[in-house]
Amino acid sequence: MEVPAHIDALRTEGERMASAAAGADADAAVPTCPEWTVRELLRHTGAVHRWATGYVAGRRREPALGGLEEAVGTWPADHDLTAWFEDGCADLVAALHAAPDDLECWTFLPAPSPRAMWARRQAHETAIHRVDTQLATGRGVTPCDPAFAADGIDELLTLFVPRRSATLRANPPATLAVRCTDVAASWLLRADTDGVTATRTMSGQDGPGTCTVSGKASDLYFALWNRAAADHLRTEGDPAVAHQFADVVRIR
Repeated sequence: MEVPAHIDALRTEGERMASAAAGADADAAVPTCPEWTVRELLRHTGAVHRWATGYVAGRRREPALGGLEEAVGTWPADHDLTAWFEDGCADLVAALHAAPDDLECWTFLPAPSPRAMWARRQAHETAIHRVDTQLATGRGVTPCDPAFAADGIDELLTLFVPRRSATLRANPPATLAVRCTDVAASWLLRADTDGVTATRTMSGQDGPGTCTVSGKASDLYFALWNRAAADHLRTEGDPAVAHQFADVVRIR
């Protein structure tokens, strides 16, 4: 996906999250984040938006020492929480729109450019927490566009998994193929004595795999981020391999 598409997705997901949060009980529990309430979910996501805006708009080249609290300053009252969240998301969207393609600032994931990294990461950060908000407030979960969902799977498998895979080893090696059924996107994860690697593949061209998990991109996206059960996914091969990888792949 190109940067403008990520910025549009950030705006859309922010609007969906605000809509789900409007009028909600701030003390309502978030089932997918058991230690959080709706208040803490909105505070976290709104703080992340402000934190990201500081790097994009301020062109900061070093990580801030104060973390999210420094980006926020003062937390809003509960009755102002949704509007506060909307303001932060709108400011981030505006900052990303205004940023030049050759923006230079601090980043924490590989990307074609800092602007591209922040747009992509914040779009998916907001999408996943939008799902959390809909689940916490009893709203139906809105599926993501297949191309956007596949992009989120790609970010998770090719960027986050290698960073989190230090504890997963396999001897003999084991492979897990992940395939979208509604968009041309698939990946092959391999665990061996050195850890886990993830590569993009052409659907149906990723070899036999020890195990294959397939489904619609949005269903895979939510399941891999531990925001939905795997009921709508198809597993072929050794299911124990899927469970083994899930301990590393799923973000809790």
